[in-house]
Amino acid sequence: MNVSVVGESLESVRADAIVVGVYAEEKKLREPAARVNEAAGGALADVLAAEKFQGKVGNVTHLHVNGKPAARRVVIVGLGRRADTTAEILRRAAAAGLRRARDLGARAVAIEVLGDRLPARQRAHAVVEGAILGTYTFDRYKREKSEKQVDSLQLVEPDSRERREAAEGARRGEIFAEATWFARDLVNAPANDVNPTHLAKVAQDIAKAGGISVEILDRADCRKLGMGMFLGVAAGSEQPPKFIHLTYTPTGRRRTKKVAVIGKGITFDSGGLDLKSAEGMLRMKDDMSGAAAVLGLMRALPALKPAVEVHGLIAATENMPSGSAVRPGDVLRAMNGTTVEIGNTDAEGRLTLGDAICYASQKLDADEIVDMATLTGACVVALGPLVSGLFSNDQALADRLLAAAEAAGERVWQLPLVDEYRENLKSDVADMNNVGPRGGGAITAGLFLKEFAGDRPWAHFDIAGPAFVEKDTPLSPKGGTGCAVRTILAYLTDAGR
Repeated sequence: MNVSVVGESLESVRADAIVVGVYAEEKKLREPAARVNEAAGGALADVLAAEKFQGKVGNVTHLHVNGKPAARRVVIVGLGRRADTTAEILRRAAAAGLRRARDLGARAVAIEVLGDRLPARQRAHAVVEGAILGTYTFDRYKREKSEKQVDSLQLVEPDSRERREAAEGARRGEIFAEATWFARDLVNAPANDVNPTHLAKVAQDIAKAGGISVEILDRADCRKLGMGMFLGVAAGSEQPPKFIHLTYTPTGRRRTKKVAVIGKGITFDSGGLDLKSAEGMLRMKDDMSGAAAVLGLMRALPALKPAVEVHGLIAATENMPSGSAVRPGDVLRAMNGTTVEIGNTDAEGRLTLGDAICYASQKLDADEIVDMATLTGACVVALGPLVSGLFSNDQALADRLLAAAEAAGERVWQLPLVDEYRENLKSDVADMNNVGPRGGGAITAGLFLKEFAGDRPWAHFDIAGPAFVEKDTPLSPKGGTGCAVRTILAYLTDAGR
């Protein structure tokens, strides 16, 4: 979608459709809607009255105006109560408006900078982000593709004093949303295409296009580093494992900190010898959602230019059953020397992440480590399908990430790392087991990862619920969501300030 910011008034912009917002519980139309109504000879107000349009968030209606105003159609979106305005409400309103315009056949759409209670930059960011996220489709593997799509979006801000702020916000919103689209495409593609070698190729393409560096470690390289847990998971698959290391380094600016961002990269999870049920295995192409998020955000960093050195790490492999697969009861040695007894081969993500955390600590000396993983069904049981769990050994880091999630409109809830539950990971034959009892499973998984972070500031997002949705949501159709991309981008772009 081609995004631009224009200084004309909304009613004078030539487009297939224009999108305007109205607040709930207000008898008088706010200025942009009032001007459009006047240009349409009062038709907008007539439609709202006839339909008893309440202006609730997500409410949408439209009318055809035959060039008065200049557009052919007007789409009206509800903004809720003025006093309740948030960036997330504006995202959802923009998404609903753009979807309606697209479904009406509009290819060129103009939209006002919705709302009026937040700064122009924040509103423009939310509007553009919502417009792009809300019109995502994935039809790569379909013979018949829909011709209904929005090619261009004009963000309208007549006030010259606020137009520059709006332009900055629109640019940032476009980058955030496109990074999320990129991650969604990777998650939605099937595992027979998206394997570890493919993820490595994608990383190389990102590095080439963005002028960042990349290193791909193969099995022999990982063996030299002592990544016994990662290679143990990879042992059952015919697909060769790839350890991906992307590096963004600020240019011409003083680096403020070094951050390692790790994404779980299990491109298909059968469960290994502890095989999943057919139903449980069906969606397991999405077990690389964390890796997809890392690739999406690393692709966006050169355009955002944060003053933070960022290392994107992915231990990519399949988890498959075979004669060479790791067995329950086997003992693996991590990169830091810790021995781990395998209590369940389906608890494989924490093994790959553990070695990646060791790499970030020992090889990179990262100031902060953040990992994202579709790690446990227990987190979905605890928080449902729309909320990520956050665990951290450093409350200051957790607070920054929670603030970033709030700004991005992604639901995150911090869960505790209960020290007493560490007893559940004890092993009779090794330093620890990779699983504990069913109760508190998300916490014990977090405690397992905490062992490899040591005292270094570390945080873990369990995105098992919101990484893939089974029905349409306001900002995403059914499928991969690109969860955590926008949260981590918000965190990284603010971390250098």
